[in-house]
Amino acid sequence: MSEYKGAIVTGSSRGIGAVTAQELAAEGLGVVINYRAKAPRANKIVAAIEDKGGKAVAVGADLTTTEGPQALIDAAVENFGTLDVLVLNASGGMETSMGENYALRLNRDAQVAMLEAALPAMSEGGRVVFVTSHQAHFIKQVSTMEAYDQVAQSKRAGEDALREFIPRLAEKNINFVVVSGDMIEGTITATLLNRMEPGAIDARREAAGKLYSVEEFGAEVAKMVFADVETGHTELVGGAGDFLKQAEQ
Repeated sequence: MSEYKGAIVTGSSRGIGAVTAQELAAEGLGVVINYRAKAPRANKIVAAIEDKGGKAVAVGADLTTTEGPQALIDAAVENFGTLDVLVLNASGGMETSMGENYALRLNRDAQVAMLEAALPAMSEGGRVVFVTSHQAHFIKQVSTMEAYDQVAQSKRAGEDALREFIPRLAEKNINFVVVSGDMIEGTITATLLNRMEPGAIDARREAAGKLYSVEEFGAEVAKMVFADVETGHTELVGGAGDFLKQAEQ
């Protein structure tokens, strides 16, 4: 069982975040399940964790608001005693109903605000994991499809801003790890992109050799919470051969 006790996984009422949260709960962590609007969906994840003897609590919080991050931190400390692990999984930006600059507000500003708020509460020796995509991680060297460019740019801006925390995190012996994956089969983003650019998923599958499912990728994210890696490490899940090749050109 893990030495960690309390974790927050942002955007964890469905998809990759939900899988990650359930994997962490199976390792003995109490997990804050974060949702923005869909409480029943989050409560279902909590119930699934509790059915297996795990500990979880659902907390509604919009990370783009000033009070959102603190609500998650308070829930972790109150319910589990400590906050040891922060998985920054929430992302988006392809929505058209969330106002101007939503991608940047969510994928950069909200990530920074979440870590800024969490840092004073986090335990010595904890871990922060930022979840991203190869399309975003390599966007400075490798262009992506037009429909995803704004999101990719904003997620890379988020990664860069979070990396600036590494010296401050080191003062508390907290490791920072980036987990990057290719397009994930069955996610909302992949479905939307395939609708906007038919054949996009097939093209990525062919280039990568294999695309991970939500369950497979969520398990990889959870693994990196415990992996013995140096702070600042980027885990390229499934490899990133064609991205690395293009980045070198």
